[in-house]
Amino acid sequence: MTQSRKTVLELLIRMEQSGAYSNIILDNTFSRDKLAPRDKAFAAALFYGVLERKMTLDFLIRAYSEIEFDKLSCETVQILRMGFYQLLYMDSVPENAAVNESADISDRSSKGFINAILRNFIRDDMVIDTSGLSDEAKLSVEYSCPKWLIKKWTAAFGEETTLEILKGTLGRPPVYLRVNTLKFQTPDVIAALIKEKFDVKTNAVLDDCIELERIGDKSIELSDAYRKGMFHVQDISSQLCCKLTRPGFNQTVIDLCAAPGGKSFTMAQMMNNRGKLISCDLYSGKLSLIENGAKRLGLEVIKPFQNDALIYNSNFPQADTVLCDLPCSGLGVIRRKPEIKYKPMKTLEGLPETQRKILSAAAAYVKPNGSLIYSTCTLNPDENEAVADDFQLEHPEFSPYIVPVGIAGIPDASRYNLFPHITGGDGFFIAIFRRKSD
Repeated sequence: MTQSRKTVLELLIRMEQSGAYSNIILDNTFSRDKLAPRDKAFAAALFYGVLERKMTLDFLIRAYSEIEFDKLSCETVQILRMGFYQLLYMDSVPENAAVNESADISDRSSKGFINAILRNFIRDDMVIDTSGLSDEAKLSVEYSCPKWLIKKWTAAFGEETTLEILKGTLGRPPVYLRVNTLKFQTPDVIAALIKEKFDVKTNAVLDDCIELERIGDKSIELSDAYRKGMFHVQDISSQLCCKLTRPGFNQTVIDLCAAPGGKSFTMAQMMNNRGKLISCDLYSGKLSLIENGAKRLGLEVIKPFQNDALIYNSNFPQADTVLCDLPCSGLGVIRRKPEIKYKPMKTLEGLPETQRKILSAAAAYVKPNGSLIYSTCTLNPDENEAVADDFQLEHPEFSPYIVPVGIAGIPDASRYNLFPHITGGDGFFIAIFRRKSD
């Protein structure tokens, strides 16, 4: 699989240099490079694995390299990361193959250096020695997570929950499907997918939610069931957000930051395709994702609309329900985009102010007795609870509104932190407000 490893090396260097999202770089490369399905699966696993464990792998490079880390070339660092990752976490790769293939894709000047480091690690029984480190530093190395983020989570959620969050940031994320309840029943969708050789089951937490248990070579979005509009792909936390939003028949609903459209699709189904659902995004190019998805699912109630959520739009009607699933740091979806956790803490600082401004503009769309839902896919109290608190202080015309979630172990509330180890889904925050009657 030398070509697969060369592809991964190219991807990792591009990630290091561009800072682009991992899924976009991977998809673009796979559409260009004609790798066999087995090679694609290996390349994806190695690519995401190295990103996921980067701090752990760099700890080993520093421990075994006689050359200072900052003086190593970008290519050498990436090859060593790949080599260490294969030795530690890919049981299907023999030790000799991990070492030899790593040396083979390196340039002549670094072959011996890379070979020696990896073989020395094997001779040491491939043990990550964190003796002498503080407990916090050990967690940082073990879970490849910055210490500042571990501190933030520990302060907000406690040590036990933080450990569960850290565990949930590693490994391949689950895939959940939302059944198109307008046209199909869950058992029929499952039967159709099993017929196409997909390994699926009903979700124990949420009705009309299907879990894709094993991801093979075939993409679920290339299935006949997908083309027939039997479902759309949507994480269970996002589906739960729609459940808590509770859009009703013949209501007017605004989904203020909607692309790629998953929440709009689910809410339209909950509305039985009756009423008005304005599905917005800032960028016109993203509206096509919503339009195409709505057409495939047969959702005529959805009206895509280009809109800047920061600015009040006088053309919008007063709404029974406004959903604000706002731009955030994404600390709840690290297992999908592992590069997120390596961003400097200061990159988070401007987000709460943007979120406050959008919420304030959104409040003006809500009818008396209507609902405003604030959600993010992050686990960061500065963006979640603090923003909700500020909104409550600045908008006394709104009050917290308790909506039952119906999940064992999660008390009914007006605010929810959804943790991966509880729901199986992404980390998520939801706050529900009700506008008082005039």
